[in-house]
Amino acid sequence: MSGGAIAALSGLALLVVFMVQNTEEIEVNFLFLNLNSPVWLLTLGTALLGALVSFGLGVFRRHRRRAERPAE
Repeated sequence: MSGGAIAALSGLALLVVFMVQNTEEIEVNFLFLNLNSPVWLLTLGTALLGALVSFGLGVFRRHRRRAERPAE
């Protein structure tokens, strides 16, 4: 297994442990939204949003590198 895969699996395991330990409900106020939600659900949503942004930036960077490569 590569180092990146080990790091990703370790991070996922820590995320799951954190979510299992934090099940209480909290109130979240953001701009015009007022939500009551469990901490684990907010954590999961934040992690998924971060993964999506990271993936999107990686795709954008690969696309830009291919476009800058000279035609052969």
